[in-house]
Amino acid sequence: MTSHTSHTASGRPPAPAGAARRRLIRELLLVAGLFAVYKAGRMLSTGRTEEAQHNAARVWDAERALHLPGEGAVQRVLLHSDAAVHAANTYYAAVHFPATVLFLVWLYLRRPGHYLWTRRVLAVLTGAALVLHLSFPLAPPRMLAAAHLVDTGQVYGPTVYRAAPAADTMANQFAAMPSLHFGWALMLALGMIAATRSRWRALWLLHPLATLLVVVGTANHYWADALVATLLLGAALLLIPRPTPAVPAAPPGARLPSRATGVAATPVPPGVSARSGIAGPSVPPARSGASAAAVAPVLPGVSGRSGAAGPPATPVRSGASTTPVTPVPSGTSAAAAAGAGVAVPRGAEVGPVTVTAGGER
Repeated sequence: MTSHTSHTASGRPPAPAGAARRRLIRELLLVAGLFAVYKAGRMLSTGRTEEAQHNAARVWDAERALHLPGEGAVQRVLLHSDAAVHAANTYYAAVHFPATVLFLVWLYLRRPGHYLWTRRVLAVLTGAALVLHLSFPLAPPRMLAAAHLVDTGQVYGPTVYRAAPAADTMANQFAAMPSLHFGWALMLALGMIAATRSRWRALWLLHPLATLLVVVGTANHYWADALVATLLLGAALLLIPRPTPAVPAAPPGARLPSRATGVAATPVPPGVSARSGIAGPSVPPARSGASAAAVAPVLPGVSGRSGAAGPPATPVRSGASTTPVTPVPSGTSAAAAAGAGVAVPRGAEVGPVTVTAGGER
């Protein structure tokens, strides 16, 4: 019973299990297909060694002309400790892809709107990277003799590449620019910041920062590779609109917007007329047998018809008529009142009237 009530209140019953399963299979096939196309496309430039070395020298000279810090500065820090070098190689080999997969799975299960946005951004970023890999093959700095850097993966391990690029049939070692290690890590951080509301969510930026230091310190990428990946990611974020944030549910007891005006009704404080906003006595609820017609609140001492001063209205009792009764001034005879069309309660007596200054009794 509770489950049925919650589904009815939300207005969005859960999708059938079969539809959810088909959607999951479709997403898995789509993501796997896109990744397979990317991996196959990268391999088209594996044999362009001379061109990749020439481009590496151009990138190295451009970085020096821009006074960028040398990649060797980060590597020298890592080389002070074998454990640090081994940890950096492990981070490069084992964190990049599994972290991205876990990120997408979490978004798919917990933030479907952000998942679609992230998947599209990553697809655009990866497609642009593939175009650049094919048009601009680039040897990493560990292969550039002018850089004088150590291939930490081969020396200290672990590594995902073979020593001879031509013998590596699983990876294209000339696809250094842009660095998808850094681009995917940066998108992971931005996606988690956008999809969560934790006060500590900015700490997700530590992942792309660590990735940047790792890819440079292991001599697998130039600084320029990360810079180009950032520019491509920025362009993808401009092309793919972010998901619209969900409207938070109204708290219990809140007034819903009016269908006619779309503006939420403002609660009226106790003792204030809903029409005029003038303070006055609270209107007692109609009792059993009374008319259901709404009675407008009347100021103390003011007649409901003319606005003239008079005694306060008496609450309607059970079974009483709702026809308004005009108060009879003191000193008026019952016959005169009846001739004037004024209702007089049975058995009422009329006494003398005492008038003071200002008309008060």
